[in-house]
Amino acid sequence: MRGIHLTDGDIVTSSPRRPARPGKTPLHEVGEHPDYRFTLANERTFLAWVRTALALMAAGVAVVQFVPGPTAIRHGLGFVLISLGGALSAVSYTHWERNERAMRLGEQLPYSPMPRLVAAMLALGALAALVLIVVDLVET
Repeated sequence: MRGIHLTDGDIVTSSPRRPARPGKTPLHEVGEHPDYRFTLANERTFLAWVRTALALMAAGVAVVQFVPGPTAIRHGLGFVLISLGGALSAVSYTHWERNERAMRLGEQLPYSPMPRLVAAMLALGALAALVLIVVDLVET
């Protein structure tokens, strides 16, 4: 159990940290500490991915609730945006951890397919939004 334990009035420190995943060494125990500027830059990138994920999910909800047009297209576009935001939020921590681990070990930063995937999905979302606009113009 982690935390501080009180035994007969004495403070006893917590047990050693266990790996978050079996077979994986905790990140703080891997390699050497990189220059703090690189760690902070990696963290800023992680936070940017999280902000992007939140914006995508908010846009998906807004499309479903407020955009005029056929229900099927609105829900489809909303589903794509919310799913992309959820996937991005799920992958963002893993991406941060892989980069941090590589920096600590002095290795090259690993490849990530996420920028390409986000760009492709946003292009498809823009296409669906254009379809909504055209359909709305034709109906009015």
